[in-house]
Amino acid sequence: MSRYVILGTAGHIDHGKSALVKALTGTDPDRLKEEKERGITIDLGFADLAYPDGLKVGIVDVPGHERLIKNMLAGAGGIDMVLMVIAADEGIMPQSREHLDICRLLRVKRGLIAITKSDLVEEDWIELVQEEVRDFVRDSFLEGAEIVAVSSKSGVNIDLLKEKIRGLAMSVEPKSEKGIFRLPVDRIFTLRGFGTVVTGTAISGSISVEAGIEILPKGTRAKVRGLQSHGKDIKKAYAGQRVAINLQGVAKEDIQRGDVIAIPDRLKTTYFIDADIELLKSAPVKGLKNRSLVHFHTGTTELTGRIIIYPAGSREAPGPSGESDREELKLGGKAFCQLRFKEPITVMAGDRYIIRRFSPLMTIGGGEILDVSPKRRSRDERLRDLAVFEQGSLQEKLGLKILQGGLNGVSMADLSGWIKIEPPELQREIHALVKAGKLLQCEGRIIHKEKYDEFGKRLVDTLSDFHKSNPLKPGMTKEALRALYRGLDQRLFEVFLSQVGDIFVERDIVRLKTFRIALSEDKQALKERILTVLEKSAFQPPSRDELAKAVSIRPQEAEELLKIMAAEKSLVRINDSMYITMQHHTKMLKGLKDFFAGKSEMTVGEFRDLLQTSRKFALPFLEHLDAGRVTLRVGEVRKLLKKI
Repeated sequence: MSRYVILGTAGHIDHGKSALVKALTGTDPDRLKEEKERGITIDLGFADLAYPDGLKVGIVDVPGHERLIKNMLAGAGGIDMVLMVIAADEGIMPQSREHLDICRLLRVKRGLIAITKSDLVEEDWIELVQEEVRDFVRDSFLEGAEIVAVSSKSGVNIDLLKEKIRGLAMSVEPKSEKGIFRLPVDRIFTLRGFGTVVTGTAISGSISVEAGIEILPKGTRAKVRGLQSHGKDIKKAYAGQRVAINLQGVAKEDIQRGDVIAIPDRLKTTYFIDADIELLKSAPVKGLKNRSLVHFHTGTTELTGRIIIYPAGSREAPGPSGESDREELKLGGKAFCQLRFKEPITVMAGDRYIIRRFSPLMTIGGGEILDVSPKRRSRDERLRDLAVFEQGSLQEKLGLKILQGGLNGVSMADLSGWIKIEPPELQREIHALVKAGKLLQCEGRIIHKEKYDEFGKRLVDTLSDFHKSNPLKPGMTKEALRALYRGLDQRLFEVFLSQVGDIFVERDIVRLKTFRIALSEDKQALKERILTVLEKSAFQPPSRDELAKAVSIRPQEAEELLKIMAAEKSLVRINDSMYITMQHHTKMLKGLKDFFAGKSEMTVGEFRDLLQTSRKFALPFLEHLDAGRVTLRVGEVRKLLKKI
C-alpha cells in the first residue's frame, strides 16, 4: 500500500521555493496567470514527489509575501513536515522568521532546510549562511535538522535533497483511515462535463466514490462522484493524501474556501471555542488586549473573532460581563481564552490555530483548541475544566466532557466529533471507564456515574420529604417526579428509576422501599369495617362510592384507604371503582384452576356460575384477569393463559 506524506514549503518571498519544487518534482506549482507574470506564488501550489518504493510526498508550495501569509496558513494546517527555504544570497529575512513561528505554533514536529541559489555565491559564503541558519533555528523543531545547499537552476544536490526528504518522510507516523473523514477545502472549481470539484488535504479518515458527504458549516449534503489523487483516478481516498473530489448535487457557489468536507452527522458547528493561547515573544506588538478583534486561522478557515483572555497567572475566568481582572496578555505569555465568532466554524478539540493582529496584519500567536462546545459555568469550574482539557489524560478529558453532558450524557458519535481521537482508541478508553465504574452506557448514551448518583440521591430525598408530608399516600406519581428532571430523555428516566435500589415502583406510583403508611387508630378501625363489608359481599362487591356510604366516610377518603389496602395486599384492585379481599381473589384463582383442569375454555356464563355472582360483576372480574394475562379472550370464550 502507498504511503502518503505532506510536505510544506516555508520561507521569504523570492527565495526560490517554487523553483525548488519544480526541480524536485518536474511540476511548476505556480498555476495562476498572475503568478506566472509576477514570478511569485500568490495562492497555494501543489506538486507530487513519488518514490519507487510507493512513498508519495505531496508538496504544498506556500506564498512568502507578508500580505499573502493567510494563504501560507491555509496550506500549513495539514502538513507533516516542513522544508524551510532560505536563499544563499539574502539569508534570513522577515517572512523566514514569521513562517518558522507559524510552524512552531502549529506544532510541526519535523523538517529540513534548503539553502537555495547556491550557484550565485561562493562556497565560503554558503558556510556563513549555514551558521546563520543554525543560530536562527536554535531551540526550535528545526534545531539539528539537515541543511542542504542546492541550486534549482543547475540541479546541484537536488537528488541529495530528494533522499533527505525521503528519509524524513519515512519517520512520519502513518495516518489512520479509521477516523472521521475531514478535508478542509482550499480550492473550488468546475470542469465541463464533471461539475463542481474541491481540493484539499485529507487530515483524517477515508472516503469512497458514491459516498454521501456533508459540507460544513452550512450542512449542505452532496455525493462523491469521483476522486483523484496525484493526478490519478482512485476509488478511495485516505488521510494524508492531496485529494480532488468531484461532487454531485452541489454548485460551485455553494462552497467556499475554509469549508470542511466530512462524513454526515458527525462534526458540529460552533460560534464559540475555548482554547489555550501563546503570544509570540517576537510579535511586533506590545501585547494582546482583552476583547481584541483578531484574524483566526485553522486549516483553510479564516474568520474574524473576538478573543476573551483568561489571565495566565491567576487563571481567573471572566466575570458575567466577559471582563477579566487582567486586560492584556504580554509578549511570550500564555493563557486560556475564548474565541467568539459571528459566523459558524467547524473544528475539533485538538486542532491547532493561529491568530493575527486585526490591523495591521501580523502573526502574533496561536495555540490548541481545547473545547468546541463550551458550557456555562462558574469561574472556578471553567478554570478547572480547561486545565483538564489542556493537560489531562484522554480518560480525564472524556470523563469531564461526559460529566458536562449531564443526565442525558453524550453519544459515541458526539464524542468522536468533538475530539481528534481515532474511534478504536476512543472506544477502548470509554470501555475502560465503564469497567472502572465511572461511566454507564444506557439507551445509546454514555452517562457519568456521578450524575446518575446525583439522580438517585435527589430522588430518595424527594420521596423522603413527600412521605413525611403525605403519610397516607402510597407514593409520588411518575409524572410528578418526571417534572423534577425537565429535559431528561423519557427512556433514560424510566431506566434510571428502575435501577435506584432504595425505591419501589408499582405501575405509576413510586415510593421508598422502607416506607409504610402509618394510620391512626380511627383509620385502622375504618380499614377493618371496609374489610368486613367486602368479606360479606364476596363476588358482588359494592362500588367505591357505595362502600364509602356504607362505612360513613367521604368518597375521597375511601379512595385513599382502598389504595393503601391494595398496596398492603389486603385488597385487590379490580378497577378504579371495584375492590375485593385478597382472600376472595385467591379463591377466584383456585376456582379457575379447578375448572380448567377439566376443560380448555370457559364461557362468561360458566365463570358467573363459578363465582355465584351476576354478569354485571363477572365481566369486570374477567377483564381484570385478561389484563393480568391470567386468561385470554378468544371470541366469546376464555382460555387459561398461564399456570395458576
